[in-house]
Amino acid sequence: MSQRRRPTQVDIARAAGVSQATVSLVVSGGPASGQVAEQTRRAVLDAAAELGYTVNAAARSLKGGRNRMLGLYTFEAVFPVDQRDFYFPFLLGVEEATAEFGYDLLLFSSVGTGKRRIYSGGINRLKVADGCVLLGRHIDHADLADLVREDFPFVFVGRRELPGTELSYVAPDYVGATRDMVRRLTGVGHRRLAYLRPADHQEPTRDREDGFRAGLADAGLPDQPIHEIPDDADLAATDARLAALLDEWLADDVTALLVEPSEDDQAIAALERVATEAGVRIPDDLSVALLGDPAPSGAGRATGRNWTRFTLPREDMGRAAVGLLLELLEADDGPRRLSVACTAVDGDSVGRPR
Repeated sequence: MSQRRRPTQVDIARAAGVSQATVSLVVSGGPASGQVAEQTRRAVLDAAAELGYTVNAAARSLKGGRNRMLGLYTFEAVFPVDQRDFYFPFLLGVEEATAEFGYDLLLFSSVGTGKRRIYSGGINRLKVADGCVLLGRHIDHADLADLVREDFPFVFVGRRELPGTELSYVAPDYVGATRDMVRRLTGVGHRRLAYLRPADHQEPTRDREDGFRAGLADAGLPDQPIHEIPDDADLAATDARLAALLDEWLADDVTALLVEPSEDDQAIAALERVATEAGVRIPDDLSVALLGDPAPSGAGRATGRNWTRFTLPREDMGRAAVGLLLELLEADDGPRRLSVACTAVDGDSVGRPR
C-alpha cells in the first residue's frame, strides 16, 4: 500500500481559495502574519486542519527560519539586469515573493571569468541563507550533487535532473506547450513539419522534443525531421547551415518550422535573413513558430517580427520557487516540483500551408 502524500501549502491555498503566499504567512506565525485578515487566517487554519497539515517544527529549526534570509544564485551573469533581459521577470518574482513572506533576499554572484561555481575552496557560500533559489542554463552538476549531499534546501527555476536523486524545481510545461503548438499547425493543414533546436540536449530541449513527437502522434503523423544549430557557430556558419536546411525543407515540402529560441536568438535572426535572401516569405511560403520567448535583448529582437510563439510565466515561476523553497524549510519530506502552463501568443508568423 503506497504512503499517502503529505498535504502541502499549495493544497491548503487551493482549499481555502487564497494564495500560497497567504498560507505561508499564516502557518509561519511570524511577525508578517499580522498582515492577514482574521477571516482569511481562520479559513487557512481550517483548511490546514481538514487536510491534516502539520509543520515539522524540528525540520524548520534545523533547516530554516534561523536567519529569515533566502538566497538567489544564478549560473549566468545577470546582475545588474535591465527590464528587457530574459531573467528580469524571474528575479522580480523572487524578490516580491520573498518580501511578502517576510524574508530578506541575498543575491549571490560568482567571481572570476571562468565557469561559475557555488563552492569556493570546498565551502558552500550559500549557507549564509536558509535556502536558495537557483537560476541558469549552464549549470554545474557537481555543485548540485554537493548541495544534495549537504541537505541544503534549494529550488531550481527550470527542470533539472541529477542521476540518483530528485531535485526540487518550478518548470514551464514545455511538453504541453510544444504539443499544443504542433496541434495548432496541423489543425490549419500542415503535414510536413521540421524542428530546429540547439545542440546542447539539456532538459528544456528534451521536453520540447517530447512535446513535438506527442503532437505528431496526436495528428497521426510519422516522425518529422529534427535539426540542430551548434551553440558555438558564428554568423557565417549559421547562415550557411540554415541556407542548406531551407533548401532541404522546401525540397521535402516542409511547410511549417518549429524553432527553439536560444540565449542570443542568433538562429532566429539568421533564419529570417536567409529566408528573405532566398525569396521565401514567412508565413506565406513557410510558417515559423517559436517554442518559447525570443531573447528580449538578443539578435532576434532586431527582426521586429511578432513571432507566433508561447510565452513563459516567468514572474509567476519566480514567486512559486520561493513558495516551494519555504515548504522545504518547513518540512523534510522530499522534493517539491511544480509544472506551470505557458501562454500561447498568436503572432503573425504562422498561416495555412502554401
